[in-house]
Amino acid sequence: MNSTPISPDVQPAEGYAGDLAPETAYAWMQQGRAVLVDVRTDAEREWVGFVPGAVAAAFKQWPGMALNPDLDAQLQAAAQGGRPLLLLCRSGVRSIAVAKRAAELGLTAYNVLGGFEGDPDQNAQRGHLNGWRHAGLPWKQG
Repeated sequence: MNSTPISPDVQPAEGYAGDLAPETAYAWMQQGRAVLVDVRTDAEREWVGFVPGAVAAAFKQWPGMALNPDLDAQLQAAAQGGRPLLLLCRSGVRSIAVAKRAAELGLTAYNVLGGFEGDPDQNAQRGHLNGWRHAGLPWKQG
């Protein structure tokens, strides 16, 4: 596993390659330096929105939130050729868990800070503080 940051934009993290801003993740994705992997449920991607070009590899599936038995194989396939993974979930919690799992598999994995929807604000609303959508990066809805 290569845990050396490939950019000064990476914030150090324990158990995986690091954390980075959505803007950095998008730039790396566009440059072909890494692959974006969306670990949210199929339902979240369908109802809330998704990033075009991202690989879908749910950590858990709704309903019931059962662990995805194919996750390891999906991560390994996404990282084919040694490409680093940029992991995205709703807010950055599940993507950290998956980044740690990817690192255990010998893959280089980064967490995208704020996730797709961002952290909740003082009114428990998402999308106002940080995250992919808040940054104005490309996304589509169902």
